[in-house]
Amino acid sequence: MAKDNIKFEQGEVPVKKKKSPVFYGVVTVVVLAAAFFGVREYQYSQAHEETDDAQIAADVSPVISKIAGYVAVVKVKDNQFVKKGDTLIVLDNRDQKMALAQAEAALATAQSNVSSAQAGSVAAASGINNSKAAVQTANAQIEAAKVNVWRTEQDMKRYSELVKDHTITQQQYEQASAAYQTAQKQLQVLIDQKNQANVQTVVVTSQSNATYQNVGIANSQLKQRQVDVENAKLNLSYTVITAKESGYVSKIPVQVGQFIQAGSQLFSLVMSNQKWVVANYKETQVEKMVEGQKVEIEIDAYPDQKFRGTIASFSPATGSAFALLPPDNASGNFVKVVQRLPVKITFDNLNPDIMKKLRVGMNVQTVVSLK
Repeated sequence: MAKDNIKFEQGEVPVKKKKSPVFYGVVTVVVLAAAFFGVREYQYSQAHEETDDAQIAADVSPVISKIAGYVAVVKVKDNQFVKKGDTLIVLDNRDQKMALAQAEAALATAQSNVSSAQAGSVAAASGINNSKAAVQTANAQIEAAKVNVWRTEQDMKRYSELVKDHTITQQQYEQASAAYQTAQKQLQVLIDQKNQANVQTVVVTSQSNATYQNVGIANSQLKQRQVDVENAKLNLSYTVITAKESGYVSKIPVQVGQFIQAGSQLFSLVMSNQKWVVANYKETQVEKMVEGQKVEIEIDAYPDQKFRGTIASFSPATGSAFALLPPDNASGNFVKVVQRLPVKITFDNLNPDIMKKLRVGMNVQTVVSLK
């Protein structure tokens, strides 16, 4: 305060105090350090792209019931680890067992119908053979009858000459004439029998064709019943819902006695065989990013560890395109928003113990090396 009250004589000029060289040295060091770190940060940003909009991802398989029914047994609990093929839920299978029994009974009936149709077909074939044999026999008899007609005709002609000169009696001539007429009638009877045998052959052939068609129909019905049995067995197997892969089941909302519809999703199974990272990079960051580039990964659950990964693929569309209600920029006022593109990053030699502890949705920070 004393210095502030000093009064200078008229014409006297105050002397400015010179700053110490140390001050200029400190300023210089600060400026150089800022320039150094600024240049290094710029160079780093030119060779790397990073984001903290990233999460752990894995295959999530929905557990779906293929048939409708009442829940009889629930064999898993929330967050339980299950192996491939383990039973998760058992449905009441009484209806499916009855359907299977009915299908098997219908199959037995169809098999019996096939056997009956085949037996009828064999009988029809035998009838055709018998009819053809009867025709052949009739032909042979007709030929013999024709010979007999010719012989008796010749006898009658000869006897007609002999009776004129009384070489033979009238009675002998009448006997020869009667024999001729009898031979003609026998020939006509045999011809009629042959015609009847031909008609019978046609009828039997038609019946045989119908029988063959019945065999085909019976075989078709048999195949249909076999399919019905297989379908009934398949529906019965659907009453036991098993795990398609190994993993952890999510929260189980299903209770015993609950009725579930066919095709309804019961819960999810998070597979444990592999996990990766989905990083949502801004569209302005992916210009120099390509598949195969190395990635440094930091997981919030493991802050003291750094992991290595590789860009595996890029999503064919931005995240907003897969939203439940995607934006429609063609309607209303348009506000440009920077979009983010999901990038799949796989781990390089991730410790199996750590992989087991990772959970889907965990926060991750990724840094892609563009070189």
